[in-house]
Amino acid sequence: MSSFTVYKGSKDGIVVKSTANRPEQLTGDKVLMKITASGLCGTDLHYLDKDMILGHEGVGIVEAVGPDAKHLKKGDRVGFGYEHDSCGYCHECLTGHETYCKDRAIYGSDKVDQGSFASHAILREAFLHKIPEGMSDIDAAPLQCAGATVFAVLRAYDTQPTETIGVIGLGGLGHLAVQFAAKMGSRVVVLSSSDKKKDEAIRLGAHEFVVTKGKDKLQVSSPLNRLLVTTSAQPNWELILPIMAPGSAIYPLSVASGNLEIPYMPLINQGIAVQGSLVAPRYLHRQMLEFAALHNIRPITEVFPMTEEGIREAISRLERGDVHLRAVLTAE
Repeated sequence: MSSFTVYKGSKDGIVVKSTANRPEQLTGDKVLMKITASGLCGTDLHYLDKDMILGHEGVGIVEAVGPDAKHLKKGDRVGFGYEHDSCGYCHECLTGHETYCKDRAIYGSDKVDQGSFASHAILREAFLHKIPEGMSDIDAAPLQCAGATVFAVLRAYDTQPTETIGVIGLGGLGHLAVQFAAKMGSRVVVLSSSDKKKDEAIRLGAHEFVVTKGKDKLQVSSPLNRLLVTTSAQPNWELILPIMAPGSAIYPLSVASGNLEIPYMPLINQGIAVQGSLVAPRYLHRQMLEFAALHNIRPITEVFPMTEEGIREAISRLERGDVHLRAVLTAE
């Protein structure tokens, strides 16, 4: 049995180079892909001390397919994200909500043994997504999680072009949320602690930019129908809730420990919902890729080599908050 290169977490919290077995024959609908690019997501930081292959924003080229694969062939460009498998039979799977399947295999769980920080990966054909022509591997990689996460919220809960969408934070998720919401026709308001990203937010499609730091009260041109919270730190809800529209919804999207604490009575009095959301199910993931390709939605990235040294540097910079929007690792 041959092997391929992978990069794993360790008990010391340092990424280490290792190997994974490559079977002589693929079974079922398994697909062997050569990874050409991988996004680095803030979620990856939570698993640095785990003995597991890191990465869940993988893009690459199909090298071989198993006997039950029907839709992919050698040479196809594909991507994969947070979910690798589900049971396929439960209510959630049958209604297009397989990300909530009780038997799902998602990144970080003991059911997943593949990752995108690697030279290759072996995944089910059913959970791979074709990359549209004209979209680069570097652009496609962050869309596999960051793009899918924000797109899922905007599409799954029936966002309308007549609505005003708020986005807290213009980071890896936020800058994609702005682009998707603007291209869907909605009015987009970015809320940030300072004005240093204002020009960039406007270039990406935001119609309004609101600085929150040092304010006792916020002013927006129209109340927010939806608010995507893309920062790990919770905002000052006393400032935020007064600018939410009646019947609006708040979507906390980043991975964070601890409790979500929010004033109770404003939710009741204004009928405001707080809606959890994971990542896009497959049908929305594929819609997201096609929509991004059609409307030229692109992540803003910094590129690092897919080496032990390169990954460590990218992680160190991400931990310091020194990556401009999204880091991508590329195969050498």
